[in-house]
Amino acid sequence: MTNLSQLGPPITGKLHSEEVEHESDHFYLGSTGGKVVDARDLRQVIWHDQPRHESLELNS
Repeated sequence: MTNLSQLGPPITGKLHSEEVEHESDHFYLGSTGGKVVDARDLRQVIWHDQPRHESLELNS
């Protein structure tokens, strides 16, 4: 199992649209594992885009 911190520091993207109405709008379910992904962190987006990936544990 891989921890999010093992992927290095957060990689934030650039704003491509208006601010979201709700904080929850920054999150979506990954297509391969069904895990919640924070779209503001490119590390998570790339990790969960891999067809076969192990679980990614968030640091507490």
